[in-house]
Amino acid sequence: MAKISRRGFLRTAAGASAGLLAAHNGIAFAQDPTPAPLPQGAAGKLTVIHKTEYFAAVQDLFREDVVKFAADKGVELDISTANPEIFGDFLAKMLAAVEAGNPPDLGYHVLSIPQMYSLDIVEDVTDVVDQAISLYGNVVPPIAEANGKIDGKWWGVPFMSVTGAWFARKDLFEAKGIDVNTLDTWDARRDAALAVSDPDNNVWGWGLSINRSGDAHGLILGVIQGFGGSFTDETGLKVVFNSPETVAAVEWLAEIYTSDKYKPMLPPGVESWTDTSNNEAYLAGTIALTTNQPSVYGKAKADGNPVFENTAVLHAPKTLDGRLLEAGNSGWFTIFKGAKNKDLSKELILHMLDPMNLTPMAQVGGGLFLPAYESLWTDDVLGTDPNFTVFRDILLNPDPFYGRSHPAKPNALIDAIDGAGITSQMMANATSGGMSAADAVKDAHDKIVQIFEEGGVPQS
Repeated sequence: MAKISRRGFLRTAAGASAGLLAAHNGIAFAQDPTPAPLPQGAAGKLTVIHKTEYFAAVQDLFREDVVKFAADKGVELDISTANPEIFGDFLAKMLAAVEAGNPPDLGYHVLSIPQMYSLDIVEDVTDVVDQAISLYGNVVPPIAEANGKIDGKWWGVPFMSVTGAWFARKDLFEAKGIDVNTLDTWDARRDAALAVSDPDNNVWGWGLSINRSGDAHGLILGVIQGFGGSFTDETGLKVVFNSPETVAAVEWLAEIYTSDKYKPMLPPGVESWTDTSNNEAYLAGTIALTTNQPSVYGKAKADGNPVFENTAVLHAPKTLDGRLLEAGNSGWFTIFKGAKNKDLSKELILHMLDPMNLTPMAQVGGGLFLPAYESLWTDDVLGTDPNFTVFRDILLNPDPFYGRSHPAKPNALIDAIDGAGITSQMMANATSGGMSAADAVKDAHDKIVQIFEEGGVPQS
């Protein structure tokens, strides 16, 4: 992947700075409400920034392990949380820190590695990944290589993995004679969601929104890809969004939110839901089906919520041609360009991957913090929760799936599309009566083309 101009990149892509593949898979991460200024790196002081965790127990273990490492090495430590939100300016701040010559040493995050590479703000960590693979086996999910390895080198070290899934209230479906494990197509899930809906008793089947949010972008693109559409061709350089397949997908999805037939399965206010809304509704027992991060599952378990025992974890619906498009994403360690303590940072990465340190985090992570190497999926991890096997199977899907960029490998310009809210705006256009599905798709296509052309990839 060639590095694009920094100015052009920041104009078109910086708004999509955090976890966009995660968003596609229905994954979000807890964030600090008010980010602190980035710490300044310095020789002799190990500077570590890390994302906040959904479960405090995971974050506490992480920090304790880092503190112990620094103490054992006899070095000063500056450890703090960062807030790389999807519409924030974290990458711009990191670029400024690198250019000023005082970046933090090490970051743990779910940012786009292609974007960070394009900005030239991270160091080559191939030697660390090679050592981790020699110790713990192949990287999980397999597509992590497509996200973190560019031009034959690794620019981020896979630290943990996580995947979204579908969650179904099996008791509600069973009461209607429906086996949730048979709902393996988009049509089957839509029809079943309608069948179990009971608005008079505050139960709605379809707990999914198309309002601008990470969850909505994941749903919209999931349907489009299920129907055979995509942002680009396999090269990742040619925008092909405006296709009959995409139009058919948008028509299918728009029907749910505009048709009287499906109105009984839509929760009140679903048109304005945010990323937390479906979590809250599922945990309140008012929706029967949703796709989301494992946090909704983990929190139900942690709180002793009765919906937990009645929750089935499901694979994604199959595509029209019978394939499963699912994988997962990685949490990364990156060493920032010009870090003053690069070698020490590499030692810390391997220390954190040691199963003595990683396994306890996976055990208390509620499915949001899972191993990133095959051999670290030990019986101790799998025995924590029977549904961890489902998460592992999703992560190890043998049919390669690159997330939002599929069928292309990830790149920085594709990562910018969700940050601009293009697909959710497309659905708003298609459901408001302002545009036909075909016109809404064309409008979205033209906006994606603009991103690519401003990023230096002409489309004509």
